[in-house]
Amino acid sequence: MPRFTYNVRNAAGRRETGTRDASTAQTLVADLRQRGWMVLDIQPAASAVSFSLGMLNPFRYLPPRSVDVEISLQQIAVMLRSGLTLLASLKLVAEYASRRSMQTVWAAVADKIQQGSSLADAMMEHRCFPKLVVQLVRVGEQTGTLEEVVSRSSETMQRRRHLRTQLLTALTYPGIVLLSAIGVSIFMVVSVIPKLQVFLKALGKKLPPVTQALIDVSDFVKDYGLHILVGFLALIVTLVALYLWPPGRLWLDRAVLRVPVFGKLFRLSATVQFSHAMMVLLRSGITLVQGLKTVGELIRNQFAAQAVERARVAVIQGGALGEQLQGTNAFMPMLARMTSVGEQAGTLDEVLEEVAKFHENQLASAIKTLSTIIEPIMVVLVGGIVGFVYISFFVALFAAAGSGR
Repeated sequence: MPRFTYNVRNAAGRRETGTRDASTAQTLVADLRQRGWMVLDIQPAASAVSFSLGMLNPFRYLPPRSVDVEISLQQIAVMLRSGLTLLASLKLVAEYASRRSMQTVWAAVADKIQQGSSLADAMMEHRCFPKLVVQLVRVGEQTGTLEEVVSRSSETMQRRRHLRTQLLTALTYPGIVLLSAIGVSIFMVVSVIPKLQVFLKALGKKLPPVTQALIDVSDFVKDYGLHILVGFLALIVTLVALYLWPPGRLWLDRAVLRVPVFGKLFRLSATVQFSHAMMVLLRSGITLVQGLKTVGELIRNQFAAQAVERARVAVIQGGALGEQLQGTNAFMPMLARMTSVGEQAGTLDEVLEEVAKFHENQLASAIKTLSTIIEPIMVVLVGGIVGFVYISFFVALFAAAGSGR
């Protein structure tokens, strides 16, 4: 059971310190309060054994992940809800963070707060915290709703992670199967077919057209394989350079949204991300213009982010958000229509919440449909490649056997 060092003020007003075992810090806080003591600080007791065991984990020294920040925010929200002070919560999170880099970040944030900085300003100095989270924390400090805002930030990051996982799941499966098909093809062309060719030539018989076509393909790959590989690598380098060049990144992101089937997935994802993030920001007290700026920086697709920025400029000039989102092709059409309804009714945050839920369901359904369609296509593709090789081989054997009679 973990051991904690506590600092309290007893019923007589005197400060006391001590060490006690407890399952969690919250349990110890509740126990101390039942005694009528005011809890000032709770710290995990130093443990040389656990520290040395932790040092053996190489993952502790990797940079903080988004999920590490998400879990830490959940823990801070729980501690604040349990009555711990912000500084004590930050120190506990720094102590129990799974990665050493995350411990360092939270320890630095706690030091900044002790020096008089706000939590938002302290978090802004570290790149692992999304701008949306920093913006929400700043509002929570100003309005006195830090506990609620930190919890909402964690939920927002969790939804983003689930959304990203859904998209990766939809794209990873066909990618892996396609690479497998390419690998099988290369193996057949480079390894199996040359041996088949030697065997068939030894028979001294004329090859059937299907077998000859297979051998011609094998010869072409062997003769021009290096050229094909160089061209493929050149294409990858060109795409990477184009992606790193801002105008090229904008063109690629726009083209991705127009790709059949997959383009709809990206538009659904952008719509969910925009709707939910704007809903959270508006409910936290952030103005529409500030929210649009934050969401524009949050969206990864530069074409969609540019559409949000144009909408923000138009809103500053007195335009309506719903009208600016129409015809952008970056989001689903329903977003613009429902946003206009929400602006007219004065319930924009509620409307955006419904839009986010609706398109989340649409995204899940689209991913399921895509997986259902792609699976048999990939099976047929891989089976067709292997089957073509075997058919070519056996047709040649039957032709040789038949002509030998």
